[in-house]
Amino acid sequence: MKFSLLFFLFLLLSCNVAPGSYPYAERYEINLTETDIIQKINDFKIKNPEYHVPKEFRITDGKRTENDHWFHVYFYYKEKNIVVKTWIRSKSKAKTIFAFVGIKKYSENSKWKMINKDFDNLNNKNILDEFENRILKNFN
Repeated sequence: MKFSLLFFLFLLLSCNVAPGSYPYAERYEINLTETDIIQKINDFKIKNPEYHVPKEFRITDGKRTENDHWFHVYFYYKEKNIVVKTWIRSKSKAKTIFAFVGIKKYSENSKWKMINKDFDNLNNKNILDEFENRILKNFN
């Protein structure tokens, strides 16, 4: 009986506990190498400078350390004053995972809101749809 209760509590609480560094990220598999998608993102930002995060935000693309597994990429929705956090990571020689992590309304006190965690279903779907239409479609 005690074991059943503990197991039930574990299951109940486990919806807020997920493994890994980015457990809630929405992952997309892209049929490009990591190097190729980085180049495509750079080209996209050159052609569409409005998606560059303003320098005063102090957020830059790239790996945080030499040993980082993720190449972090940020996009800016100027009309909403929102920064979109993503990362890319090689899955195989010819495939890369492009993950949408979250968004942050830029202000001094704002915090990252994680996709698939911090939004209700409708808002989450709308945010994902916007990301897919504005950003992701350029790399598939």
